[in-house]
Amino acid sequence: MNIAIIGYGKMGKTIERIAMSRGHHIGAIVDRDTNLSVEDLSKETIDVAIEFTNPEVAKTNLLSLADKQIATVSGTTGWLEAYEDVCNRFVQNQSSIIYASNFSVGVNVFFAINKKLASFMAEHTDYNVSMEEIHHIHKLDAPSGTAITLAEDIMQHIPQKKSWVNESNTDSDKIPIISKRHGEVPGTHTIQYTSAIDCITISHEAHSREGFAMGAVIAAEWLKGKKGVFSMQDVLGI
Repeated sequence: MNIAIIGYGKMGKTIERIAMSRGHHIGAIVDRDTNLSVEDLSKETIDVAIEFTNPEVAKTNLLSLADKQIATVSGTTGWLEAYEDVCNRFVQNQSSIIYASNFSVGVNVFFAINKKLASFMAEHTDYNVSMEEIHHIHKLDAPSGTAITLAEDIMQHIPQKKSWVNESNTDSDKIPIISKRHGEVPGTHTIQYTSAIDCITISHEAHSREGFAMGAVIAAEWLKGKKGVFSMQDVLGI
């Protein structure tokens, strides 16, 4: 499979190494330090693009990829106000996209556990839910896209939770998310349900970027030849 890597930072380089180890060819690398742009790509030479850039350029990149009918895996967070427009463009152009706030297989299992736990806790209003996420100092957005996904999934199952806030908060209708940035931490997410008598905690800790990159490559392999808008839950059958 011919893969275009869009964004050649630490994640892009890890994706390149894993993709090549799985027998794929890197047909193009688009980055500010290369001579290629998204406009130079073609569906005739690229099977799937994997896009990990930043929120400022993600929408432009993705709309261009949709117009070029290049199947795309996107892991950039912080641009979801444009998610519907981007997905509609891929559908209109009979192409395909998978967006995930986190491509790690373990994190997507954690998403499923989070939903199930929230459904169990919905009727137990004496418990209050909170969240903490820790990432490396280079991460531009806060809270993380993964934390937002976790919070939104909780809100779907606990109707009294109406919103999340990126700060400590005691309002019963809000989910407080505490964001911390330390060193080179790949990513840790902890959800806690606390009452006067006990506490329930679930957590996922990434040890490296390998899991994110591997999941993105697995998603690209699954996406090739398909049309539509998909998620990692589709890829993993969760």
